[in-house]
Amino acid sequence: MAARSAASSSVAQRYAAALFELAREREALDAVARDLDRLEAMLAESPDLRRTLDNPLLARDELERTVTGLAERVGLDPLVRNALGVLAQHRRLGLLPQTIAQFRERLAELRGEATAEIVSAAPLPEEDLERLREAIARFAGKKVRLATRVDPELLAGLTVRIGSKMVDASLRRRLRQLEMVMKGVG
Repeated sequence: MAARSAASSSVAQRYAAALFELAREREALDAVARDLDRLEAMLAESPDLRRTLDNPLLARDELERTVTGLAERVGLDPLVRNALGVLAQHRRLGLLPQTIAQFRERLAELRGEATAEIVSAAPLPEEDLERLREAIARFAGKKVRLATRVDPELLAGLTVRIGSKMVDASLRRRLRQLEMVMKGVG
């Protein structure tokens, strides 16, 4: 399973690298990044879209026509539209979230930025996010972009991941620690 995940990540890196280089050559990095954000939001908001993209019964050509048609209707950059077509043709649309993440990492690296993933038990107010951004920027020594996600299973608190470093200040982690201590005492 880990080998499959590593292979998928490697494939997503290659797709992201190709899209990134084409966008850089055409001076369209910002436009492509904005459209990838829009595409990611569309996927998050539409379970039907996700099911369509993952449908193994659709022929490759039909899947390609579907995604490129959607991209054209919503006005996505031609580079993003073509990338979607290539992913569909190779039945790699399942790698789209990883490809988007890899593209963002490359763009952040080019700009001297870091991306911090914030996972919280509930949505955080904008002023709290700004304070987190400032604190993480001081820690990282560079400009920071926040990627936020809500996971109610944390119960309370949050986790912060920047690069390979992670801080887990969630209630779920604290309860697990307490459980381990209790098991050790009993």
